[in-house]
Amino acid sequence: MPQFDSTFFSSLIFWELLSFGTLMFLLYKYAFPFILGELEAREKKIKDSLDQAEHHRSEAERRLKEYEAKLSAVAKEAEGILAAAKERAQRLLDENEQRLTVEAERIKGDATREIEHERRKAVQDIRNQTTELALMVAEKVVQRSLTEADQRKFADDALEALSKSYQR
Repeated sequence: MPQFDSTFFSSLIFWELLSFGTLMFLLYKYAFPFILGELEAREKKIKDSLDQAEHHRSEAERRLKEYEAKLSAVAKEAEGILAAAKERAQRLLDENEQRLTVEAERIKGDATREIEHERRKAVQDIRNQTTELALMVAEKVVQRSLTEADQRKFADDALEALSKSYQR
């Protein structure tokens, strides 16, 4: 086998080293700068992406804080509106209650006046009927027709007696 021959083996090592060195030189001169450039570009792109992601994260946090602040302000405003609505409803309820109380008092007063008026009217009707009854009884007792003046006198006397007994 020729590869194990010591003269052939040493020249083979020389040519392998020379080929490897040439390959390394060519790689170092032409390929590595391109590869390293691509790696640096990729590193820069990744770094820029990370910086941009950090920027977006900080922007999102800032917007979240703004949103939370606005949400808090809206919640406070809603509480204020709700409190104002409750206060207005209570005020309207109180006003309606006062208005109804005044209306009830007015109706009660009207009813009291009407009852008093009807009572006076009933008393007057009773007086008139009593007068007529007294005149009829007096006419029967006297057995004659009384004059207008006599009727008035008897009616006044009867009313006066009735008023005195009624006031006791």
